[in-house]
Amino acid sequence: MLLTLTTTHRPATDLGHLLVKHPDRAHSFDVPVGTAHVFYPEADEQRCTAALLLDVDPLRLAGARGRGRDRQQAPTPDSFTLGRYVNDRPYAASSLLSSALSKVYRSALRGESRERPELARTPIPLQVRVPVLRCRGGADVAVRMFGPLGWAVTAAPIPLDERHPQWGDSRYVDLTLTGTLRVADALNHLYVLLPVLDDAKHYWVAPDEVDKLLRAGEGWLAAHPERDLITRRYLAHRRALAGLALARLSERRPTDEPAADGTTADEATGDGTTTDGVTADGGPTTARRASLAARRREAVLGALVEAGAGRVLDLGCGGGALLAALVGDRRFTEIVGTDVSTHALTLAARRLRLDRLPERQRGRIRLWQSALTYRDDRLCGYDAAVLMEVIEHVDPPRLPALEDAVLGHARPATVVVTTPNAEYNVRYEGLPAGRFRHADHRFEWTRAEFAAWVERVCATYGYAAAIGGVGDDDPEFGAPTQLVVLTRKENP
Repeated sequence: MLLTLTTTHRPATDLGHLLVKHPDRAHSFDVPVGTAHVFYPEADEQRCTAALLLDVDPLRLAGARGRGRDRQQAPTPDSFTLGRYVNDRPYAASSLLSSALSKVYRSALRGESRERPELARTPIPLQVRVPVLRCRGGADVAVRMFGPLGWAVTAAPIPLDERHPQWGDSRYVDLTLTGTLRVADALNHLYVLLPVLDDAKHYWVAPDEVDKLLRAGEGWLAAHPERDLITRRYLAHRRALAGLALARLSERRPTDEPAADGTTADEATGDGTTTDGVTADGGPTTARRASLAARRREAVLGALVEAGAGRVLDLGCGGGALLAALVGDRRFTEIVGTDVSTHALTLAARRLRLDRLPERQRGRIRLWQSALTYRDDRLCGYDAAVLMEVIEHVDPPRLPALEDAVLGHARPATVVVTTPNAEYNVRYEGLPAGRFRHADHRFEWTRAEFAAWVERVCATYGYAAAIGGVGDDDPEFGAPTQLVVLTRKENP
């Protein structure tokens, strides 16, 4: 089985430093089921490709499957009498390749590079190719797994037999991933998701697999929209282990920060607003306030109602958490959700249950793909626009383009913006110093930085501003969320 990693970063041969494998040599490693080879089919200043080839010894593989608890935990994907000897394991990417990747690229997975430490921390252009990958659930599952992580995904189904197209597609895909990421992030995504897509493991899944999953998923798994499915498959559908892993993942995400599907940690674990009663184990519980995510939506809705807005844009709507609240209020007569991600729009449609809504209700809602850094004539003429937890996902050099597209071109009468207050981050015990609340944030502003940005855009585009906060106000650090309501001074 084969996996290639290509970069066009200049000089591209720096990839050898990041992987700790010299491009001028072939490298071989003994693994339990065969031999792993690393070599470079191309390596120059413009383009460099590292290939990982796992040569599986069928007899060693059969022996591994026949020992101890492996017979209970790791049957072949198509289990039958001769399945130990007749199977696709030597040819299709699976947990075998994931294990080899872990051994061969150990330092790179940790993000370590003695020669290029700064580059190891820097996203660079990457392309990953896995020519044959068993993908349970079809090509769409590969898109759902890798798409939210910043990859452009091409998962081409492989036909059963090219000479007989009427037989249809096989269970395998030819996977290509393209994106700008850290090499360590790319390798950790592959380490976790290759066996997840295969939905089988070649070894017994013990409790220490939970720690492996959490280490490899640090910074991305907790907020992944397919978090539960990834966890269950990675842990071979062992309910106790999956439950433990999901509980620990929920603890790692600040409760106010939405995941890629628009849910918060509170929403994902059922820890939103509660009333006095009993816990699952029969003990007493006290009332809890709504999560910060819920309070943020309430604040935005209140600002829209106070502005008298009827036709509203939710720009960067994600999985549709705010859209669902807007739909529930009949004062909003026309609701448009936009996002650059088609997957996010699909999640929003599911959340809103668009296919089940009565025609009159469905007529109030539109979902459009649109990039906020480009002018879009469809967004002109609306009463209000919301940028809820959106601007911090935009690279700072692209912010002026967003400002022009929303405030300069679309020019709604009211614009509501929320963004994290960076000063408040010290109150999150699980958030390391210097880290953002979400892996995809490009920046997080202090209150002074946010106020300076508001002053500048108001002066540039002719808006007045009212700045506030959402959440419990800390005497020293302020509220966890910053909010501003921008009101246009003149008619367009």
